Amino acid sequence: MQGKNRRALRYLTASASGLFLLWFAASLWFFCLMPTPAPPAVDAVVVLGGASDERLPVAQELAAAQLAGHSAAGPGKPPVLVLSWTDTPGNSATDSLCNATPFPQQSLICFRPKGMDTRSEAAAVGKLAEANGWRSVAVVTSSYHVPRAGKLMRQCTAAEVSMVASEPSMDSLRWLRRFVIEGAGLIDVSLRPECV
Repeated sequence: MQGKNRRALRYLTASASGLFLLWFAASLWFFCLMPTPAPPAVDAVVVLGGASDERLPVAQELAAAQLAGHSAAGPGKPPVLVLSWTDTPGNSATDSLCNATPFPQQSLICFRPKGMDTRSEAAAVGKLAEANGWRSVAVVTSSYHVPRAGKLMRQCTAAEVSMVASEPSMDSLRWLRRFVIEGAGLIDVSLRPECV
């Protein structure tokens, strides 16, 4: 009887370990290693709130590259830079740019999401795209956030959405935490769509 219990325990342990490794490998690919191709010419480059020291430079570089290659906005016109303005510690670089800019600007839009979350940002971007007649947007966010944010953006706008990943610098435990949060968040936006 004791041998049977040990075999069952070994089987359960091996199964649990196998499931964990499968989940971890899928999370690693989906939230960390999945490539995001360079977007085609777009009307607007959107930077989602948080990690602005990481995300804003990627968006500015993308806007400059689009200008050099002629954006969807027209020859020699850069795409509109659209920033989530939150006045939160993780968003200081973006918030500083928004706070220092006199408005209105044709090349920069700063918006305050109502709920200070990705759902609110997606709804706001959808409204901005419709109001400005944008047919295409590139959305810059951290690599772990691309799947969930992309799904929300596509739920909230008819514009073509290209996701652009910035690369966060995190230790293993923070990555593991992100895998759990983003995996649960992706299930949530699949079960409770926004703007539908």
